[in-house]
Amino acid sequence: MKKGIHPENYRLVAFKDMSNEDVFITKSTVETKETIEVDGVEYPVFKMEISRTSHPFYTGKSKLIDTAGRIDKFNSKYAKKAK
Repeated sequence: MKKGIHPENYRLVAFKDMSNEDVFITKSTVETKETIEVDGVEYPVFKMEISRTSHPFYTGKSKLIDTAGRIDKFNSKYAKKAK
């Protein structure tokens, strides 16, 4: 491994799947501003829309995703700029 190219600031971070509230803890360098308490210990938290516990490939189940809400949000956000 080359020296000096890898980050040194690894720490334990909680990753939270927002679709099913699953939380798992691993080392990461991701920057976060929020924290979460897991088993009495406070960790920085990184929120995700999908993870291994909710992705259809891993679960074997298809899932309906609310794209209409995302499209409406996009249109309302950028409709002002288009004019």
